[in-house]
Amino acid sequence: MALEPIHALIKAHVLAAERLHGDDTTVPLLARGGTRQARLWTYVRDDRPFAGGAPPAALFHFSVDREKTHPNLHLAGWTGILQADAYGGYNDLYRNGREPAPVISALCWSHARRKFFELADVADAVRKGKAADAISPVALKAVERIDALFAIERDINGLSAEARREARQQLSLPLVEELHTWFRRERAQMSRHNPVAKAINYMDEKDGRWEAFTRFLNDGRSCLTNNSAERALRGIALGRKAWLFAGSQRGGERAAFMITLIVTAKLNDVDPQAWLADVLGRMPNLPASRLPDLLPWNWAVGREQVPKAA
Repeated sequence: MALEPIHALIKAHVLAAERLHGDDTTVPLLARGGTRQARLWTYVRDDRPFAGGAPPAALFHFSVDREKTHPNLHLAGWTGILQADAYGGYNDLYRNGREPAPVISALCWSHARRKFFELADVADAVRKGKAADAISPVALKAVERIDALFAIERDINGLSAEARREARQQLSLPLVEELHTWFRRERAQMSRHNPVAKAINYMDEKDGRWEAFTRFLNDGRSCLTNNSAERALRGIALGRKAWLFAGSQRGGERAAFMITLIVTAKLNDVDPQAWLADVLGRMPNLPASRLPDLLPWNWAVGREQVPKAA
């Protein structure tokens, strides 16, 4: 494709990150007799929360299934911190002995909070005609405790990695330790089939889970959530209602290619249509050494300087 050089530069920029957000979503794929569930995967570089300085960008991939081979292929050779949910398909990335080194897992508190929130959502219970005692007071308390961590994060967003780590050590660490002790005390009084116990186990039952959830306490580059990847996928979820399905695997791969360009432009507050039209017009006469000038963040700066130069 004509835009392959720009896509390659974005891919290289994303995979140069020390920390990535990863997630995936379903995409209908046309198949014999109907459609089947395929996947769109995203890996987002966004260093703005810790004042990293690098422009944000997103890389998308398409696959016909959700096998763990796909993340292994997407991130082959990459090392760093992966912010994601607890999907087991990433586990090979974290294993000891992986070359060139294991990826470091940082799990998402938004996913964990959602499980408690669903058990404490009064308004939803009323809509469904549930009795008042269907609302779990333990789940409600868990949401309140987790929300206290989110409040701290809002205040330190955009500070340097070291400033974020120091604030978390002082403010968040005591709350997390109290939460962990409280989780274990409450779970000890519950049946293992209790939905709240299952929500607690999501964070604390398996080896390494709690360590991955608390990664943010010791590394200011880490975020509390994986919301950057979820935001990058939001347009896909909305788009499913409009474009219905991918017509073929090749069509899905082309869609992932174009979505990489469009979402990266949006992350940099650039109008994708204006940017792509200008890039396609300028690329044939531009030497390869000047192609980085066409990346959305450089293109935007160049556009701002044109009137000044004139």
